[in-house]
Amino acid sequence: MKTKDGLQPGYDLDRLFQKGPLIPVVVQDATTRAVLMLGYANREAAALTLSTGTAWFWSRSRQTLWNKGETSGHVLHVRAVRADCDEDALLYLCDPAGPTCHTGAVSCFFRRVSGADGGAPGAPPAPSEDVWQALDAVIRRRRTHPQEGSYTCYLFEKGLDKILKKVSEEAGEVLIAAKNGDNAQTAQEICDLIYHLLVLMAAQDLPLTAVTDELAARRAKIGNLKPRRATDKNT
Repeated sequence: MKTKDGLQPGYDLDRLFQKGPLIPVVVQDATTRAVLMLGYANREAAALTLSTGTAWFWSRSRQTLWNKGETSGHVLHVRAVRADCDEDALLYLCDPAGPTCHTGAVSCFFRRVSGADGGAPGAPPAPSEDVWQALDAVIRRRRTHPQEGSYTCYLFEKGLDKILKKVSEEAGEVLIAAKNGDNAQTAQEICDLIYHLLVLMAAQDLPLTAVTDELAARRAKIGNLKPRRATDKNT
């Protein structure tokens, strides 16, 4: 049970600011666990975050409090707040209502220093094995936190029949592009189909793990299949 200001009973917020008036705050996507940004908070910003449920920070450049997304609408809905072992830094676990970075990127951490590819300012993250999880998370957030003008929200509003119609249409577009031998167009249409399938899954409360687990189970069978017989028409 939490107190009215969002703190766990017995937790003293002042403990976080014994070493100074500002502490670093790491923001992490509560679903994908991607690190989205780093900010700073004073005691008032931390208290506002706990009481309002959206992320507040202290702007060191403007010397003022700011509620992330207040202007853009890309607010950070805070699901949980954690303190580190020394109690001089915070972690906000959030459901972002849109891109977190002011450049339009999903995360502020997109500049390449070493290791995996990054991207140009404002560009989407480089393709990775997590791209579908990230897309799925955004779609499901649109369902729980509707945003005006969002096509995804429009589909949820229209309901299952509309979503099923779009899945059927996009599947047809894939067939046409493939039949025409246009690989670039085929890739685009496949992306559209996957997106609408993810919307369908969210509408049906079918988790992405239901599919990924099934794929993993099928992959485990590769190399362990019995020899195909003439009667195995469906194998």
